[in-house]
Amino acid sequence: MTSLIEKAVARLDTLKRAVGELSGFPPDAVPGALPADDAPLLPDRGRAVVEIPVSREVEINIRRLIQRGMVTPNLPRSRIAEEFRLIKRPLLKNATASGVPGVENGSLIMVTSSLPGEGKSFTAINLAISIAMEMDYRVLLVDADVARPSVLNRLGLPPERGLMDVLAGDVSSLSEVILRTNIEKFSLLSAGMPHARATEMLASDAMVQLLEQMVTRYANRIIVFDSPPLLVTTEARVLATHMGQIIVVVEAAKTTHGTVKQALATIESCPVKMMVLNKARETNVGGYGYRYGYGYGRGRGKSRHGPSSKDDKHAR
Repeated sequence: MTSLIEKAVARLDTLKRAVGELSGFPPDAVPGALPADDAPLLPDRGRAVVEIPVSREVEINIRRLIQRGMVTPNLPRSRIAEEFRLIKRPLLKNATASGVPGVENGSLIMVTSSLPGEGKSFTAINLAISIAMEMDYRVLLVDADVARPSVLNRLGLPPERGLMDVLAGDVSSLSEVILRTNIEKFSLLSAGMPHARATEMLASDAMVQLLEQMVTRYANRIIVFDSPPLLVTTEARVLATHMGQIIVVVEAAKTTHGTVKQALATIESCPVKMMVLNKARETNVGGYGYRYGYGYGRGRGKSRHGPSSKDDKHAR
């Protein structure tokens, strides 16, 4: 009886070694059968390791946003929240329009300015959070100001790999660098590492494919790009060629009409352009405030001016 058991054990060991040689696993890692195709594989065993990257979640300090006068989900009736409702409404209408009146690539929205310091990043962040508060949309905010990225810093987050790393091929999957946040339906993609050929990369086929991936992953996703200023770098003009809608932030009492016209001339091909007047002071009972005013139109069409609203000192 003992000899039969010993023979059976010896035969089982022989089978395990044979399977191990075929699979690349040591005998003690093989439970008597080959692993399934989707099972995790051990490294350095002579077989490719397939990993499915999962986006990480980061924590945005909501109290910090409130202190900076920004839109927050827990204060949906704040004045700035109401202001951005007015700004986002035509954008969302264009993003979801279909048929002849529809806007091609309407879900791709670029926020820019003529010159630095007019408040484009402040506007992009607030717009994205405001859209995320809608019932039917999710938002990806992309920091495309690759020379001077500021979105993560403004949100109190450390630098991360992002857009440039994907385009350069240093990141294998977009999912590796998209950051989920504690604000529901609001995700981030940082600018990533600076690159000497940023303009060419934004104009490349890789960028077109990346945009398609961003848009098609979720049918209800709106993508907001914080872009460089139009008159400072060429990256913004290249990025604009991919966009369906563009917001140009104008600093009141500082940016001249000539400067604005020069900036708008660089993005003539975009079908929809909106202008947001930022840091405009108006007399109120009890003192001075800030406001947003906006103009909206397609191509060279006339703008219609919207209501005024309040801004804050942090809109730089």
